[in-house]
Amino acid sequence: MNLSGKLLIAMPGMGDPRFEHSVIFMCAHSDDGAMGLIVNKLAPGLTFGKLLKQLNIPASHDPVRDIPVHFGGPVEQVRGFVLHSADYDGEGSTLHVDDRFGMTATLDVLQAIARGDGPQSSILALGYAGWGPGQLEDEILGNGWLTCDAAPDLVFSGQDEMKWTRALGTLGVDPILLSSTAGRA
Repeated sequence: MNLSGKLLIAMPGMGDPRFEHSVIFMCAHSDDGAMGLIVNKLAPGLTFGKLLKQLNIPASHDPVRDIPVHFGGPVEQVRGFVLHSADYDGEGSTLHVDDRFGMTATLDVLQAIARGDGPQSSILALGYAGWGPGQLEDEILGNGWLTCDAAPDLVFSGQDEMKWTRALGTLGVDPILLSSTAGRA
């Protein structure tokens, strides 16, 4: 199973409040572990403009495109990641997830966005979600997550509060019908 380029949808009652109602874009998944970014929870009190000022990156085009800054996950919360459309390549620093998505974790992507020539679509995430070998697979088997295809309009839309419901909808699941307890037949 390779979930790179897919979405994880947190199930009710998964047991970790940091991931409640989370939608996670999976950037990488292999036998060595997995890494993803939460795409539906904003980082409180932080804007892209504030971040540029903190990093001393000048914005040469006005107004600077308003890019959402998300809580990407509980690991390395001071480290930034930009999940973006595949039209941007950070000259060796971009992880090409698939033909629709890339992820760059270097300042060059922020500088490009500030200049107005960055990727067409993007979100910034502080921190990430990570799993050791076999850990994510165990959580999926324990009914902690559902998986679905990642559509750019769902990932990059500004309606963060609706992404969980919309992701479930791609599977034909009504969130009202979900239970926080799992069963076995």
